[in-house]
Amino acid sequence: MKKNTNHCRCVGLRLSPALPTMLRLLLICLAVLTTPPAAAEALRKHGDDDDSSSGGGCDAGAGKAPSPPAMWVFGDSYADTGNLGNLGRELTHAWYDPYGLTFPGRPTGRFSDGRVLTDFIASAMGVPTPVAYKLRRGASRALMARGMNFAVGGAGLLDTGYFQRNISAQIDLFQAQHPRSSTRGCDDDAGVAVVVISGNDYSAIAEKDNSTSAAIAYIPTVVRELREQLRRLRDEVGMRKVVITNLHPMGCTPLFTRALDYAACDPLANAGAAQHNAALQSVLAALDPANRTFFLLDLNTPFAAFAEAAPAAGRFEEPRRPCCESFSADGYCGQQDDGGKKQYVLCGDPSKHFYWDDAHPTQAGWDAVAETFRPKIREFLLSPDE
Repeated sequence: MKKNTNHCRCVGLRLSPALPTMLRLLLICLAVLTTPPAAAEALRKHGDDDDSSSGGGCDAGAGKAPSPPAMWVFGDSYADTGNLGNLGRELTHAWYDPYGLTFPGRPTGRFSDGRVLTDFIASAMGVPTPVAYKLRRGASRALMARGMNFAVGGAGLLDTGYFQRNISAQIDLFQAQHPRSSTRGCDDDAGVAVVVISGNDYSAIAEKDNSTSAAIAYIPTVVRELREQLRRLRDEVGMRKVVITNLHPMGCTPLFTRALDYAACDPLANAGAAQHNAALQSVLAALDPANRTFFLLDLNTPFAAFAEAAPAAGRFEEPRRPCCESFSADGYCGQQDDGGKKQYVLCGDPSKHFYWDDAHPTQAGWDAVAETFRPKIREFLLSPDE
C-alpha cells in the first residue's frame, strides 16, 4: 500500500539502487555488528541509574507490591529504539541529524524527532523503555530483566527484501535468550509481548509491482503469518499478555499526501489498511474469544482523527505535511548532496506537525496517540488471564 519511487521507501530503511547488490548485502550484514558509541554510553548510564530494581514481573519481596511486568517488543521502525545499525546517512538516516532533535537532542536510531511508540507503551505500563537488542551489552542485568526490544526498522512479518529480521526471526532471538523453562516463576509470568506492524510487507509488494492494488491482494498472506506468530507467542513462548497494533491509515502518511499537496489522504491506501484491520480483528476473535490474552492497540482511529483533521480545527497545525520534508518526492529527511548541503527543509516547531518524515510521527504525534491508549493498556494488564 505504498507508492513506488526510484528508491526503496520501506518504513525504516532505504537502499540506494546505485550500490552494487553484493556491496549492499555486505553493508546490511555489518549492521548487526554496529553500535554507535554515543548510544552505547547513554545506555550504560541509563542501566546504572536503574540498577536498584529487579523488574521482570515478579514480587520484589514479602509485603511488597509486585513490580511491573517485563516488556518484550517485536516489530519495525514504529517501535525500533536503536536496532537498525548505522550504515551511513543514505541507508540508515535515523542515526543522523535532524533525527532525535527533540529527544534526546541527538540521533539515537529512533525514526522520529524524539520518542517513538515503544517509549510511550512502556510509560503506560510503568516500566522503563526496554533496552534495544543491539545495545544489550551496555545494559545492566536489572534493566535487561525488565524486557528487551527486538524491533528493527524495515522489518515485516514475511521477508520484505530489506534484509531485516522479520517478526518470526525476532521471536527466535527472544527464545534463544529466554528458553521457556527459564522465563517461569512468579506465577508463571513471562511478561508482556508487544507486536508492532506498520506495513512493510505491503510496502515491499507495492514497490515491486508498482501497485497499491497488488499490496491489498497480499493482505490474506500477511494476516495468516501474523496469526501464526501471535499463536506462537501465546502457545510456544508462553506469553499470557500480548499487545498487537492494528494498521494506521497509510494513505494519510506524507508519502501519499505529498502528491495531493498535503490536502487529503489517499483513499485506496486507507481502504487497504481498513481491510487488514478487519482481517486482524477476525483472527483475534478466533484465537482469543474471551479477550484475555490479546489486546488490540488501535492506532488507526487516533491516526485518522489527527491526520484527517482540518489544520484550523485539529490538534496539529500541519496534520499531513512532515516537519522534515525532502526537496524531492524520492528524497528523504536528512538528505545531503555530495558537498554536504541539506536537501530537506526543517519546520520551526515539530510539535505542530503530526508527522516527522514521510512515514513516521513526531514525538508530539506519538504523545497524542498515546493519550488514547494509556488507560486501556493499564486495564488490560490488570485484567485476569484465566
